[in-house]
Amino acid sequence: MQLHWDIFCHAIDNQGDIGVCWRLARQLAAEHGKQVRLWLDDVDGLQSLCPAVYVARDKQLCQGVEIRRWAGNVAVDRVGEVIVEGFGCKLPGNYLQAMAQAATKPCWINLEYLTAESWIEGCHGMVSPHPTLPLVKYFYFPGFSAATGGLLRENGLLARRDALAVHRPHHEGIDISLFCYDNAPVGELLDVLAGSASPVRVHVAAGKPLAAVQAHCGGNGPWQFGRLSVIPFQPLALDDYDELLWRCDINFVRGEDSFVRAQWAGKAFVWQPYVQEAGVHLVKMEAFLNRYTAGMSQLAATATANLFEAWNLTGHVRQSWANFLGSGMEITAYTRRWADELSERPDLSEGLVKFCAAKV
Repeated sequence: MQLHWDIFCHAIDNQGDIGVCWRLARQLAAEHGKQVRLWLDDVDGLQSLCPAVYVARDKQLCQGVEIRRWAGNVAVDRVGEVIVEGFGCKLPGNYLQAMAQAATKPCWINLEYLTAESWIEGCHGMVSPHPTLPLVKYFYFPGFSAATGGLLRENGLLARRDALAVHRPHHEGIDISLFCYDNAPVGELLDVLAGSASPVRVHVAAGKPLAAVQAHCGGNGPWQFGRLSVIPFQPLALDDYDELLWRCDINFVRGEDSFVRAQWAGKAFVWQPYVQEAGVHLVKMEAFLNRYTAGMSQLAATATANLFEAWNLTGHVRQSWANFLGSGMEITAYTRRWADELSERPDLSEGLVKFCAAKV
């Protein structure tokens, strides 16, 4: 039955890595009846996404998930029947030895980063024997096609999104959420938006996005420039962040977790992938654009690609923003259909449970 699952997460980009592992852990507990331990080296980072977490505790239960602080070797009272290492993090040495000594070897999963590149379809589910221990590891790739592991999506997520839309009050102008890395051309975007003829409200996430706004605008905000309002917001619980994405008309997102959630929101969005050496992140961006825009009109597809490239590469935001906004209604309607089509496939947690069950 594989009741006991251990998920290990080493935080690099905490809203991304922790967000993905936390969503997976609580979904496995809530929807699949699993007993899940989340081993985490940055409990502070999780507390910003789940305010009910106590950062001073090394062990606690929250939303059906046992959270353990992880620093070096860990106390091994039992080995999970399924072990998930988030994004290739290195398991504690003593835990790995305990896995090897277990009478029934656990199903060991390397949950990979999300990409739209086609090569992952041939690598999804591949086996990697440990060089010295009697263990094998399986590579599990999230993705956008039926030949991959899919995307995290809780039961009823889109229904909750649609219910909120029914009750959303009408406001003149547009709402934009801004969640980005510190190398995004935030100042240029704000300068462009300040010239808008209709109201624009930009909701800025705390941390790097807010620091970039403060560097450009001065002070701590909120700010008003003509018809542009720039409104900081403090870290939100994951479900509250989902609702912010649903309420906004355009979402600037980064990394992996917010990237996926922006797609489930069914609204126009602009993605900033995590920067990698040798421009690997740009390859990922191009692969996603090729897949995502394939069904758009040429005008909308070009506008989308140009703004993604301006946001991530060239910094020439002004003209690309105008073109994107001009195709905004089509892009939003298309993204809604895109989300609906993705939702017809099994979500990542369901696929992972079935995959692991078949490996016993």
